[in-house]
Amino acid sequence: MEFLTNDKLVIVGAAGMIGSNMVQTALMLRLTPNICLYDVFSAEGVAEEMRQCGFDDANIVSTTDPKEAFTGAKYIISSGGAPRKEGMTREDLLVGNSKAAEELGQNIKNYCPDAKFCVVIFNPADITGLVTLVHSGLKPNQVATLAALDSTRLKGALAKHFGVSQAVIENAYTYGGHGEKMAVFASPTTVDGVKLLDIIAGKATVNGKGLTADEWAAMQTAVTQGGAKIIELRRRSSFQSPSYLAVKMIEAAMGGEEFYYPAGAYADTARYSHVMMAMPTRITSDGVYTKPVMGTEDEIANLDASYKHLEGMRDQVIALGALPPVEQWGEINPNLK
Repeated sequence: MEFLTNDKLVIVGAAGMIGSNMVQTALMLRLTPNICLYDVFSAEGVAEEMRQCGFDDANIVSTTDPKEAFTGAKYIISSGGAPRKEGMTREDLLVGNSKAAEELGQNIKNYCPDAKFCVVIFNPADITGLVTLVHSGLKPNQVATLAALDSTRLKGALAKHFGVSQAVIENAYTYGGHGEKMAVFASPTTVDGVKLLDIIAGKATVNGKGLTADEWAAMQTAVTQGGAKIIELRRRSSFQSPSYLAVKMIEAAMGGEEFYYPAGAYADTARYSHVMMAMPTRITSDGVYTKPVMGTEDEIANLDASYKHLEGMRDQVIALGALPPVEQWGEINPNLK
């Protein structure tokens, strides 16, 4: 079986659980034979395990040197921030991980300015992705953040509630910030062909089950706290699901299967601007492109509130010095003028 591309892929934070899972997933999906494992801590143990898996036709290199890691790279996935621990919110990671994102962006600009696509998944991803974009010099459609995990959590919650396969849950999406302030939409969603709004209104059932407005509200809250639930259940933050979804995003950017879940993308519209946020998107070899957000009046109001929260976090990072004022972004990254 041929590889999807021969271009170099860098996994940042490769020594961690997310990073090491991404390496294995990328090799199993036959994305590229040229994979570099980069971490400030040595990822050579991960590289050795990959060789011992029998990926014989892959060139697996590990390094702690950013110049070696990023030089010649066309694709980057970064989980290279501090992990979330029990009792923490994503926002608690803001200060340190914003600095890590600044360094990531500078490494891209310095060593691989012609990179094709970068996926940022370390929290708070909306902010770390934005910081990376500004400092990298890449185009807005070349940087995306992991937001799909919230939508897959919604899909899973609906499937469990109705006792059906996740395959019959369609268009179960969340938008806005990747965190407790996200907007969980019902209007696009169908369950086995039945509109979720009709089920919530008491007009229909699926598999003999309905979903009351109170149950839907509880499910929305549970989805926004899905990361905390994993920590409670596993005593550590998610690593398998973000690893797989991030690799599927980069696969799409390499020209593989199109990625249809919402991704965090740079917002540049009259209503939402100068932030990274989850929107309806498509990722292909042309990059990440956004589509208009459609929803009920209440859903759009919730999305507006999520956007305001992201603006506040962005301004906090500007005050910390990891980002310049918005009006100066174009001086660092001409693609943002």
